[in-house]
Amino acid sequence: MNTRRDFFSRIADGMMGTALATLLGDDLVAATAKPGLYDLTPKKPHHTPRAKSVIQLFMNGGPSQVDLFDYKPALEKHAGQAPGRDLAAEVRAVRETGGLMPSPYKFAQHGQSGLEISELLPHLAKVVDQLAVVRSMYTTHLAHEAALFLMHGGRILPTRPALGSWIVYGLGSENQNLPAYVVLDDPKGPPINFIQNWQAGWLPAVYQGTRVRSEGSAILNLYAKQEDPAGVVDLSRSLLHRMDAAHRDRHPGNVELEARIANYELAARMQMEATDALDLNKESESTKEAYGMNDERTASYGKRCLMARRLVERGVRLVQVYIESQIWDNHSKLREGLEYSCGKTDRPAAALVRDLKERGLLDSTLVVWGGEFGRLPIAQDPGPNAGRDHGPSGFSIWMAGGGVKGGTTYGSTDEIGYRAAENRVSVHDFHATVLHLLGLNHRNLIFEREGRGERITDELPARVVDAILRG
Repeated sequence: MNTRRDFFSRIADGMMGTALATLLGDDLVAATAKPGLYDLTPKKPHHTPRAKSVIQLFMNGGPSQVDLFDYKPALEKHAGQAPGRDLAAEVRAVRETGGLMPSPYKFAQHGQSGLEISELLPHLAKVVDQLAVVRSMYTTHLAHEAALFLMHGGRILPTRPALGSWIVYGLGSENQNLPAYVVLDDPKGPPINFIQNWQAGWLPAVYQGTRVRSEGSAILNLYAKQEDPAGVVDLSRSLLHRMDAAHRDRHPGNVELEARIANYELAARMQMEATDALDLNKESESTKEAYGMNDERTASYGKRCLMARRLVERGVRLVQVYIESQIWDNHSKLREGLEYSCGKTDRPAAALVRDLKERGLLDSTLVVWGGEFGRLPIAQDPGPNAGRDHGPSGFSIWMAGGGVKGGTTYGSTDEIGYRAAENRVSVHDFHATVLHLLGLNHRNLIFEREGRGERITDELPARVVDAILRG
């Protein structure tokens, strides 16, 4: 017969077993931990890098390739015709779909390279000899959320580390007083998936992107509400450092704790350097004018592009510049949407490329422009307000600097601009190429997790697009 005494005796055994397991687990972690492994100190690349840093101009929403970079005369020839079976199968809202729709914009060749570009991008047309336009990008999902997860993290999953986090994990940072990975999102609204676009996922949190605002206080809670004398601040920081170190020694192998301490210490160092890096008042009026900061249409985006240049100039490894949420998502009113989007971004993007070149920074800085997918070459919501639906099967991006061969195009879509046809480039190929330019071999950039070696390119085979690289 079980008594109350037996019951409590068995519970005590269970509690002691749990406690013992916890203690043994702590001992195991302590025995296998690698203190100081996850930090932002500079790390040796796998091979000689072409670039030291990346500025990604991310055009969230899906820019239309056939209206910007991929001229298709066949769309004019077959305007209004019903789409073929393959194309029709990719349409999400059949009742809203019309026939093939040519671009309403003219294309022309520019620069010594003769690279063809839309009249919507007059400023970018002046720097085409620095650009490598990839016209054969493709992705595997036509919804924004999933396509963004794939473009940033390599899989259609919400928990994967972003490309920027992988880069910082592999290379660390050349400036210990600024974040290694900075995100400049638009004051008018964040992109779909918000902070998941720059998350560290299951990588240590120290590799997470740091969101920096271009209006108001750049980094929230960076400064104390009450300013103390310098001597008091120094003593306080010294005491906190010793207490943090003692606490970390008692909890070895806790990467979240290490990341939290590292972030606090970084914040203290940033109080001086971040203020200087983000102070655009130190720029000349001619530079501000070039970025469009004196024009209401381009001021916001131009400001963030200029901030990006100042950050990579100071050793920040990767800067992402986002645009107002979904302005490229032109399901209707294509003309109105494209003219608004290009009007905001064309001048600042071109100014960034030119400015980097003039300062001798373009060779060491890779600039990447593109979205999560493109648009279909058929009319959506046919009529005077027609737009284009999502087009994942073929779209364009461009890259400049950082070892890229300027004035070139690579790959092609079919005759109507629907599907990547020649020299197809997957998202994994894109990731492998960016990593290669930074001196990282995507096959060797591995994070051990739950007994598995994780890579950003581990879902499908990936290749470096050598044809767009300088010899």
